[in-house]
Amino acid sequence: MVGARLLLSWLETFSGETWQERWNAAPASASYDNWQQGILAWASTLGRSPSRTALRSGLLALICADVIRPSMEWLAGNSSRYLRPAIAASRDPTGFARLASDASGHDRANRNSSEAYKFIAQIVAAYGGGVDDIVVGDLLTHPKLLAGSSGKAVRLAYTWLRNRGQFPPDAPVTLNHVAVRTGQLRPAELIDRYKLRCRPVRDLLVDYLTERQPSLDYTSLRTLARELGGLFWADLEHHHPGIDTLRLPKDVSDAWKVRIAVKTTRRRRPDGTIRTTIEPRESAPAVKISVRAFYLDIAEWALDEPERWGHWAAPCPVSEAELAKKKHEQRKKSRSDQRTRERLPVLPVIVQTAERLLKEATARLRTIESAPLGSAVDFRGETFFLPASSSRTDGKPGRVRDINGTSRDIRGEEKRAFFAWATIEILRHTGIRIEELQELSHHSIIRYKLPTTGETVPLLQIAPSKTDKERLLLINPELADVLSAVISRARQPDGIIPSIQTYDAHERVWNAPMPILFQWAVSGEHRAISYGTIRRALDETLEASGLTDKTGMPLIFRPHDFRRIFITDAIMNGLPPHIAQVIAGHDSLTSTMGYAAIYPAEAIEAHRAFIARRRQVRPAEEYRTVTSEEWDEFLGHFERRKLALGECGRAYGTECSHEHACVRCPVLITSPTERPRLIEIRDNLRDRISEAEREGWLGEAEGLRVSLTAADEKITQLDTRQERKKSPIFLGVPSFDQVVGRAC
Repeated sequence: MVGARLLLSWLETFSGETWQERWNAAPASASYDNWQQGILAWASTLGRSPSRTALRSGLLALICADVIRPSMEWLAGNSSRYLRPAIAASRDPTGFARLASDASGHDRANRNSSEAYKFIAQIVAAYGGGVDDIVVGDLLTHPKLLAGSSGKAVRLAYTWLRNRGQFPPDAPVTLNHVAVRTGQLRPAELIDRYKLRCRPVRDLLVDYLTERQPSLDYTSLRTLARELGGLFWADLEHHHPGIDTLRLPKDVSDAWKVRIAVKTTRRRRPDGTIRTTIEPRESAPAVKISVRAFYLDIAEWALDEPERWGHWAAPCPVSEAELAKKKHEQRKKSRSDQRTRERLPVLPVIVQTAERLLKEATARLRTIESAPLGSAVDFRGETFFLPASSSRTDGKPGRVRDINGTSRDIRGEEKRAFFAWATIEILRHTGIRIEELQELSHHSIIRYKLPTTGETVPLLQIAPSKTDKERLLLINPELADVLSAVISRARQPDGIIPSIQTYDAHERVWNAPMPILFQWAVSGEHRAISYGTIRRALDETLEASGLTDKTGMPLIFRPHDFRRIFITDAIMNGLPPHIAQVIAGHDSLTSTMGYAAIYPAEAIEAHRAFIARRRQVRPAEEYRTVTSEEWDEFLGHFERRKLALGECGRAYGTECSHEHACVRCPVLITSPTERPRLIEIRDNLRDRISEAEREGWLGEAEGLRVSLTAADEKITQLDTRQERKKSPIFLGVPSFDQVVGRAC
């Protein structure tokens, strides 16, 4: 206890009524790094030279005796392996023993379990009490909560304590992403995100959302707040500072409609550069509908409560005619159909790629795990270097390095390959939504006995999601194999699939614990696989497939594309649309047909039959193969129709009947660009007529006058045609140069 007595003597040099106050006043309490320097310097003035080991042992004794309580920041820097067993033995041996017995065998074998025990011991050392006295706030004070292995240990310790029932029911299910899983925000918090400067309008929007909240789900409420607070009023305040009334001048409302129609997007190119473009805003009609509903609701409520809403009633800046969405819906349907038609033919390639990547990832993982630590492993042309040691309890290597020195998580790659394959197979066989896929549980697979034959068939029960409609889907043999593989992976060694709580990112609420199929263990904590992880796994599969779209860019598949492909393929193969509606879980048949990108087969077949009948009644020689001489003559005819003043309009196969007197010919199609040449010809004819009259060549003069009259008519026709095109009532087909010149 030499170190403890020396530390207490040193603390007596600082002011304070208790040892804790003196410790807080000492410089050693600021940081664990070099905390012994001041003590060693003080001891040297007394002629003493204690060892650092004696000081560490003395401080540990004072902490175990609860004489001093260092801060969590100080304890987080302490890497001593003696802190945990000393605190457990001296402060709360019963609590630590019960904690160890409550943790499952899998959790105790986790490589972060030792750090988790140490972190719990640090909480006891910093705040006093025992294991049963730890509260949620104690775990949120760790400086490395969301970083590195310490953060993983904190989350594992939180899971242990919460599973013991130590925390209140409304405590977070997990500390993973606790900063963003904030739960539902109040209307005031939703509006305040946009930092509106006009306080009365801000309060009005909050009151409006509060009135609408009982009839809306949280996603709709959040969208409405974004449309009214962000896209409407925040935009008006940005472009018209000081605005404080809903009575908008026409120029202000018109300018807002122009701005809301487009948006600025930033996309990363394959070379890493960022491309900024201005694109039409797909949600512009919905924003206008929300603004119009806002104005009309205020006007209607003003009749019932004029003292509350009356002074805000104002003319609506969005007319009913501006809400026409027919063309918008048609363009949206066209884009959706084109997207589906582009992806439906390549679906087999994606399925094969997913299967290949899974087999390769599984074989790669087995090869590396079977190799001794510190060795080099060759797998299908790739070389991996295994670490010399492993912190895993099973002794298998963690991350490895490839030939380029890049750290690779082979186990994580195998997991993503498996769930990419499982996601593609389940979505293409069922057409369910991605949120319904993430909510599939062991309870979703049920058996149904057919009343007619008594045969038992498996069914997949889809929990209510978007439309709050529960539905049952038949499980085919291919889907049964996929679900069996997913269940086998989720099942623990004891045969149980862990029940975990999932976070609904749309409604911002935690769901009840369920044996979710799409789950995995991360640092000893069972988590549901997030949407971002699924998208990342799909992107890796698409990148490996090498597929590109019509622009040459890598093809992008979203989970919802499989739903559109499923519905389209089902209807094309004879499934009645109303049955497809039930399977898809749509409220109306219109929604189902909106998903189906079906070609007009009847129209195509009828047109082909018409062409076949027309060929039967026409002479067979008209359909013979054209000879090279005939093809050269055909092309030569159109080449001979090109003239200096334009083109000849005579029919194909006919010769010129005007002996190439093109200025006099009525079938000459004069080009507007050749008007200067016509004027030159007209002036030349006048000079020649004057010469013929002067020389007495009356016959020659008479013929030249006919050509002059034809040239004047051609110039007059050109001028008339150009004037008609410039008029506002011109209904003809514009020329190419006019199309380019008038493009916005």
